[in-house]
Formats: sequence, structure tokens, C-alpha cells
Amino acid sequence: MVLDGSKRVDEILWQAMPWDVMGGVARRAWARNPHSIETVVEYNLDNKGTDHITLPYIVSDELVKKSFKRNNHSIFL
Repeated sequence: MVLDGSKRVDEILWQAMPWDVMGGVARRAWARNPHSIETVVEYNLDNKGTDHITLPYIVSDELVKKSFKRNNHSIFL
């Protein structure tokens, strides 16, 4: 992209930069990073009706272990 100062390029940048940054924050939220999750919650509140990032459901490690035990999958235990 050539930063030529035109309105067209400015508009592309205004749309692309938040999308790119928040994509990284979303990826970290799905990796269970607590600060990223907080940032996504705040972002969703600030951008209600215009943009939204899906948050993961955080399940307890104990529930995962029980599920694997119940189904005879001991790979991770």
C-alpha cells in the first residue's frame, strides 16, 4: 500500500488497522489470555452494533479431565 495521503487510502487504513490489531487480540483471547479477554469484552461494549469479536467459553480443567476419563481417552491425563 502506498501511503499517498488520499482519502481513499486513509479510509482503507482506518478500517484495516483496528481489524488487524483486534484479530491478534482475539487470537490471544481464544488462547485463554485473561487480559485479551478483558480487552475483547471492552471492545465489544464500545463497538456494539458495529463490530463484535466472539469470546471463548472457558471450561474448567477439571471438567475436561473428567470428560476424557469418562470416554477412556487418557492422552492428556
